[in-house]
Amino acid sequence: MTTADDLNQQSPDTVDSRQYLLVTGNYWAFTLTDGALRMLVVLHFHQLGYSPLAIAMLFLFYEIFGVITNLVGGWLGAHIGLNHTMNIGLAMQIIALAMLTVPSELLSIPYVMAAQALSGVAKDLNKMSAKSSIKLLAGSSSQSTLYKWVAVLTGSKNTLKGAGFFLGGALLTGLGFQNTLIAMATALSLVLISSMLMLKKGLGKITRKTKFSDIFSKSYAVNSLSGARLFLFGARDVWFVIALPVFLSTELGWEHTNVGGFLALWIIGYGVIQAFAPRLTGKRSGQVPDGRSAFSWALVLALIPALIAITLITIMMSEPWLSQQGESFGLSIDIVIIVGLLIFGLLFAVNSSLHSFLIVSYAKEDGVSLDIGFYYMANAMGRLIGTVLSGWLFQSQGLILCLWVSSAFLLLTALISLKLPRHELS
Repeated sequence: MTTADDLNQQSPDTVDSRQYLLVTGNYWAFTLTDGALRMLVVLHFHQLGYSPLAIAMLFLFYEIFGVITNLVGGWLGAHIGLNHTMNIGLAMQIIALAMLTVPSELLSIPYVMAAQALSGVAKDLNKMSAKSSIKLLAGSSSQSTLYKWVAVLTGSKNTLKGAGFFLGGALLTGLGFQNTLIAMATALSLVLISSMLMLKKGLGKITRKTKFSDIFSKSYAVNSLSGARLFLFGARDVWFVIALPVFLSTELGWEHTNVGGFLALWIIGYGVIQAFAPRLTGKRSGQVPDGRSAFSWALVLALIPALIAITLITIMMSEPWLSQQGESFGLSIDIVIIVGLLIFGLLFAVNSSLHSFLIVSYAKEDGVSLDIGFYYMANAMGRLIGTVLSGWLFQSQGLILCLWVSSAFLLLTALISLKLPRHELS
């Protein structure tokens, strides 16, 4: 088998390409299990009778430790190498999956929260390592080429995450909760062995002296983009993570497989759009996005949750809610949700891919994981806020309020994006 030392003796271009594929494959495998685990937990514990807010609490430590991990993980990656942080993330995810294979009666809320905390650390170590590696593997490539590499990695990752959602819903029905977890832990163990043997050693290890306080970015552009990212992902998760799957299951009577399959297809389509985002944001004309692009795309996206909410209110006023079997009302809601999600997914994918390029572009090459770690800390904070609000707002007021909050968050994303650097117009 080809090892990392063998790769180091080959030409730089060959090493970079093969390492990029290895990093991407590693990220894909992790993402597949992460998406499946999230859907497994939501549907399995809803089946056990947990309330939407209680299910949201199961993910609380997942998101909190994601925030911490991105701060500390960026510093750690800069000192021990991104290959080590990526492999540590894989190992921790295997442990988290194994923890949840105990009998259902032992799956108390604190225990599941602890397992999810470990999974949250694992996910963000793996993601930070993968995104930071791209900056280094791209080397002196043009900004346009860098945008393409980032878009492919990000888009393919979300396509696999969507496949994971479908896998989680389908395997929960076919194999059951524990057997699915065992199968995923076994597969991920094989990926870990391959990564330990082949991933380039010392990738991203910093050459300059840094203090632990350097985990907080001192770049105005990175800080502004991080703030925009926080509200962007809060806007998605405030209605997508808990509210939407529970709404589809309880209010519209969808089967678990249908819920998982629908959300999976949405994320797969979202990932495909992300991969093609460079074509939608000016690559054909030889331009790469800037702060002006981030503002415009966020502003358009902010309209979508508001329009979905207005449409749902209009339907409720014209046709009273009779029961979840009310065919006319149920069909109307189905159409609104499906069409609204498709439009939201397309625009959100472009916004997310654009942000992913900008942070890699803004990050300093020496110590890249520090800037990217700080940025993904904000990303995790947005997911944390969105997840908690999704359970709380849906349980107290329903899906429509979640949509209004989503729209408000996106307006904040657009306003913060006004502070991002812009290209000079010729």
